[in-house]
Amino acid sequence: MMTLKKLTKNFLPFLTLLLLTTGCNSQTSDVKSNLNVEAELVVEGIRIGWGIAFLPNGEMLVTEKSGVLYRINNGEIIAEITDGIPSDLDVNGQGGFLDVKPHPDYEENGWIYFSYSSSAGEGSGSNTKIIRAKLDGNSLTSIEEIYKGEPNSNRGQHYGSRVVFDENGHLFFSIGDRGNRSVNPQDLNRDGGKIYRLNADGTIPSDNPFVGKEGLDAMYSYGHRNPQGMAVHPESGLVWAHEHGPRGGDEVNIIEPAKNYGWPVISYGINYDGTEFAEDTARDGMEQPVTYWDPSIAPSGMAFITSDKYPGWKGDLLVGSLKFAYIAHLDLEGDEIVNEQKLVEGTGRIRAIEQGPDGYIYFSAEGDGIYRLMPSNN
Repeated sequence: MMTLKKLTKNFLPFLTLLLLTTGCNSQTSDVKSNLNVEAELVVEGIRIGWGIAFLPNGEMLVTEKSGVLYRINNGEIIAEITDGIPSDLDVNGQGGFLDVKPHPDYEENGWIYFSYSSSAGEGSGSNTKIIRAKLDGNSLTSIEEIYKGEPNSNRGQHYGSRVVFDENGHLFFSIGDRGNRSVNPQDLNRDGGKIYRLNADGTIPSDNPFVGKEGLDAMYSYGHRNPQGMAVHPESGLVWAHEHGPRGGDEVNIIEPAKNYGWPVISYGINYDGTEFAEDTARDGMEQPVTYWDPSIAPSGMAFITSDKYPGWKGDLLVGSLKFAYIAHLDLEGDEIVNEQKLVEGTGRIRAIEQGPDGYIYFSAEGDGIYRLMPSNN
């Protein structure tokens, strides 16, 4: 049985949590609230929906990894936008057109933020780039660069690329280690293996933890492998993030300023060939995860439930699994995970998860399209 490992900052003993399973076309019953849910396909024809976002009018935006922005209204694709997609987009391996996030004050300023793998800049290959743009009809216009990871790399993995805004309007985004774990994550002066914080216009907040010190001014935390999920906790306002481990050691972390999350010095994973690489699983000065998975579930997409559509689940955390194609429902009490449950097992690989303005959870499944998570009376 797959186990999820639960940790505390004081390194209490591991707790193996019960995992319940269900098929996509059947209902899942929650042991705490007896809630049943099922996956309802609402949008077809999207192959790899990497990011999902909602505009204030309820319209859904979905980024397709190959370089298309979909506009969706009431479950129907009303536009496939390619006009204005950046010409430096480099679709390769895990790279492509990645996350999307409207500014919190979108109705006033019209800005939408995107991440993608960009061939612009130093060296051959590509690296993660953050831009903002405006949607004029079915075109992206007024494009501005916010941040570009340097240097480029010909390695096609670990772009990171989730984008969120915190309650103070700061822009957080991730750049993975770009497959160079021996150098990037622990070097404070190199992009890669980091989570960054900027003002919405791309300027550096004066209270960023490395301003005036050794390290990148935009950097907020380091020692990460490949964070593909970020969400803001609805009560604490802190950013939570998960990241891929190699063979084992996928993590969920609470992101705090200047903290070192240990990759690759400490890890609960091993190399894909079964050999060990980490020096230990814990070390002074390096953060322990809130939880980790062994074996890996390959997490992508992440959302807190803040609506009343799912009785008993408000405040809980959802994490998508690429490897096993299900949603992990993590039952939270404060910052503690007390139970895990598998939802909607049997869709395509889960890539993005977002709560819509209607209070329902939407998620993308590769090869299928966009689903809505619906409570069921059955």
